[in-house]
Amino acid sequence: MTEIQKLEEIEAITRSVGWGAAKILSEYYRGEGDLNVNEDKKDGPVTAADLAANRYILEKLQAVFPEDTFGYLSEETHEGTEPINKEWVWIIDPLDGTRDFIDKTGEYALHIALAYQGRPMVSVVAIPEAQKIYYASKGNGTFVETPDGTITPIKVSERNQLEDLYLVVSRTHRDDRFQALIEALPLKDRIYMGSVGGKISTLLEKTSDIYISLSGKSAAKDWDFAAPELILTEAGGQFTHENGDPLIYNRGDVRQWGCLIASNGHCHEALCAEATQILAKIDNK
Repeated sequence: MTEIQKLEEIEAITRSVGWGAAKILSEYYRGEGDLNVNEDKKDGPVTAADLAANRYILEKLQAVFPEDTFGYLSEETHEGTEPINKEWVWIIDPLDGTRDFIDKTGEYALHIALAYQGRPMVSVVAIPEAQKIYYASKGNGTFVETPDGTITPIKVSERNQLEDLYLVVSRTHRDDRFQALIEALPLKDRIYMGSVGGKISTLLEKTSDIYISLSGKSAAKDWDFAAPELILTEAGGQFTHENGDPLIYNRGDVRQWGCLIASNGHCHEALCAEATQILAKIDNK
């Protein structure tokens, strides 16, 4: 069995777990359970839906992928600042976009990724309200699956001029520095979407071409990016730090500091260079 075949088998199991967890989230979203919202959590609100989906994912994965071989890094169970001492680590966000979930925008997602030595190898991003799962394994491309079992390969857009590209951003959560950056970029337009998984899905659906994360007082975490990164890169896109360095996961500090750029790949280097110059001007004012 080749490495790709092994990854495809893991991918199939992960897709099944993703559908099950997405069903749990949808049931809570439709009011079939008390959300028990905790607004006091340091990194944002947490709900009973987060916890129920997390329990389901861990139970299903750990039954197949034992903890003596596989590590587990989940938003709802993460503690400490040391890397997990395993080569293979599951990185899980059971509910990406909890605020959108609570506010009933529908723009929430579910992320499950399996990383090897800090890089994602298998990935599932579920968008429950769109009834879609995007999935990928390293070297095997990206696909989208619907509840009837239809599976379709999916690729990013072919737009290849900065001035023709669409940026996807949140409606809120932008400090002045980030706002100045996106206003200075010479792009076509912006579209708005909630969760990171939802944003990256718009690149796959060709309604956008660029997503940017810029840390301020806080930063996005490993579980925000690990699964979305792989579904984007296997669909032909790129996802790097602004200097071109790859994202590394399970380093101990789960925060991904700095400027990170995801794109359809066609103008990635030019986009990174442009963002670097703009941020230098903003920071020197």
